[in-house]
Amino acid sequence: ALLDAEDGLLGNPVSYRDHRTEGMVEAADSIIPLEEIYRQTGNQIMPINSLFQLIALAKKNPGQLAAARSFLNLPDLFNFWLCGEKASEFTIATTTQCFDPLEMEWAWDMLEKLGIHSDIFERIVFPGTIIGNMRKDICREIDTSRVRVVAVCSHDTQSAILAVPAVDPHFLYLSSGTWSLMGTELDELVITTDTWNKNLTNEGGFGGKFCLLKNITGLWILQECRRQWLDAGVEYSYDDLTLMAGETESFRSLIDTSDGTFFTPGRMVNRIQDYCRKSGQPVPETPGEITRCILESLAMEYRTVAGQISEVTGHMHPVTHIIGGGSQNKLLNQLTANATGCRVVSGPVEATAAGNILVQAMAAGEVESISDARRVVSRSFGLKTFMPEKLTEFDNAYARYMGLEKY
Repeated sequence: ALLDAEDGLLGNPVSYRDHRTEGMVEAADSIIPLEEIYRQTGNQIMPINSLFQLIALAKKNPGQLAAARSFLNLPDLFNFWLCGEKASEFTIATTTQCFDPLEMEWAWDMLEKLGIHSDIFERIVFPGTIIGNMRKDICREIDTSRVRVVAVCSHDTQSAILAVPAVDPHFLYLSSGTWSLMGTELDELVITTDTWNKNLTNEGGFGGKFCLLKNITGLWILQECRRQWLDAGVEYSYDDLTLMAGETESFRSLIDTSDGTFFTPGRMVNRIQDYCRKSGQPVPETPGEITRCILESLAMEYRTVAGQISEVTGHMHPVTHIIGGGSQNKLLNQLTANATGCRVVSGPVEATAAGNILVQAMAAGEVESISDARRVVSRSFGLKTFMPEKLTEFDNAYARYMGLEKY
């Protein structure tokens, strides 16, 4: 959100999947090499990142950007509306590709070189900071006292990670939903040639932690297929699709879920079929076959990313905690255990909400530490465990997956 001198919105927010960012990565690269941008920000290069949204604005609507006096991520905008204080919360700031985590400050010089005037960026606050009290007019309207407004981990994934019920310090998390965000929690940044080549990202977490992870195209692909079937007049629930997938032949067809053809909305069923046709595989026809193809392919990608993170950190990760809405998909959970060869623990489903509440509880002095917060989660939610099976079959399928070409 961009605010003018009177703190009014200069325009409505735009979806990060909007086509306006097409070509903006290349535009940035022509000014500052992408590897240098990565080394300054630690962020996986993705056209959805705020940096490329701002570059698109500078090129296509420079008047709006010139009129801006404040840049606020959406969680920060709601905090401002609630209490009247402008601030940029740390975890969401680190996802923008506008923040320098080495200096713990906005990447001032880089932003100016890319045509983004840096005086629009607000002060950084850390999760657990009390930003202010709720505005008096809001309190009167809802008949409440002036409750405190707390900066939580505003990046939803970081709130969810705080609610991972982990005991072992070397764990993987998989925040499973429209996106799949897979990574591990560390005490420091990892920005190297290896992480650049593997396109891994660093994001700030609670308590000065950093999370090394990768953004993976997740259940978005299945969501788009479901929408296409609904548009054709047939409604399937996710349980229906998972049940049909479970009754379908395994590893009939696989897709490279990171291929750009699966990023934008529309005709996803046809895109999957075209990909399989071009790659010489059987073309999935039924909803069950298509769903199985998506879920097995996601599990293969999880194996790839888990291996990359182990290589970079030098740690094996005996357990993967799957959190978020996708953790309800028992078939995908089992496929993930089989593909990675590691134990999978699923839950909680509403990890983001739980982590949000726990940060507020720590700000209020009701919970003392991250480990205490995670013990609260373990006692509060039903968790399920999935043990790896059929390892040889999955090893063979993974070899096929790694041989896929992009189209």
